[in-house]
Amino acid sequence: MTWRSFFVGLIGAVVNGASSAVTVMIVDPLQFNLFDGGAAKLGTVMAVSAIVGAALYLKTHPLPGADAQP
Repeated sequence: MTWRSFFVGLIGAVVNGASSAVTVMIVDPLQFNLFDGGAAKLGTVMAVSAIVGAALYLKTHPLPGADAQP
């Protein structure tokens, strides 16, 4: 794996995690919307989902060259 493909995959995992938080708007549109303080809540959910997505990607795809024997 090259560094380029590693970062492309990591960015994809972060975007996928953040975009999955949009489903929260469908489940509870009164609390998670873009108005009346809901945007802050939605942003928090998106940030946490993005972090989880990045962590899962890093778990399955370690840094390039990290598995090489010295």
